[in-house]
Amino acid sequence: MANICLVCDKRPRVVNSVSNANNRVKHWVYPNVHKMRFSYKGQQTVKRGAVCTKCLKSGKIKKVV
Repeated sequence: MANICLVCDKRPRVVNSVSNANNRVKHWVYPNVHKMRFSYKGQQTVKRGAVCTKCLKSGKIKKVV
């Protein structure tokens, strides 16, 4: 799975970890995405894919069980 949200296009990014001595080490931060069946708000079509939890909580999509 590519860890990319189909709704908001959120994807992994590189950030710096900064220590107390101001040493910087790059590492990856991954979005919280889950594979599920969903439909967009106001539509009846059902899609399957990875969706981040922020889109799910905000009501942009509805989970189909």
